[in-house]
Amino acid sequence: MSAENTHGFIQTHIENSIAFLTFSHPAGNSFPSDLLEKLTQELHSLSTNNHVNVIVLQSEGKTFCAGASFDELLSITNLEEGKKFFSGFANVINAMRTCSKIIIGKIQGKAVGGGVGLAATCDFAYAYQDASVKLSEIAIGIGPFVIEPAVSRRIGKTAMTFLTLQPNVWQNADWAVANGLYADVFDSYGELNDVTLALAQKLAGYHPEALAEMKKVLWEGTAHWETLLYERAAISGKLVLSDFTKKALQEFKK
Repeated sequence: MSAENTHGFIQTHIENSIAFLTFSHPAGNSFPSDLLEKLTQELHSLSTNNHVNVIVLQSEGKTFCAGASFDELLSITNLEEGKKFFSGFANVINAMRTCSKIIIGKIQGKAVGGGVGLAATCDFAYAYQDASVKLSEIAIGIGPFVIEPAVSRRIGKTAMTFLTLQPNVWQNADWAVANGLYADVFDSYGELNDVTLALAQKLAGYHPEALAEMKKVLWEGTAHWETLLYERAAISGKLVLSDFTKKALQEFKK
């Protein structure tokens, strides 16, 4: 299955009960709203696919995910558009959270903003040594409001604060392992591919109903995200309209 356009694509390859879900965008695998919508739809589809027991979430290129599309952020002109755009990330996080399949993240490169949110919402994640992380949102006049519940759930409020209040500082993959974002980090792409595939194959051989029930247990206490994340999207949607943010985005693009 594939959903492609000139602005990137979402593609799924299913083999031996493993769904390899790949996203790609020429701008550092950043997400415009249409790609967020396609990813959400694909996650919902895989959740009910009886031929799939586990999902590997991955991207192409050297960057895992650069977060929100700056071009689209700059095009937002009113609160409704702003809330709708950031709700796209809320939709993806909720789709990952409620998906009946265990999701393994294969993090092959740097993750910024929403990319950190994606990594944090995976049930389990392995990473390449270059998979540093950064939350740059405060520096552009907004904040990581939508992804905060997912990131804080994974690494705790202290580490979340550390990332948020140092928006221009990269934390390396070892830091991410130490704080629970990644399970382990590897020195080569080949090793990352091998260990990710090995785990996916093991999980795919387990009782699918047991995995689905375990998934529910892992995400207990997050049902309120169905409301919370969209309230957070409204905050970001309002802040992105500010002159401060518009100017900061233009500077970042340079």
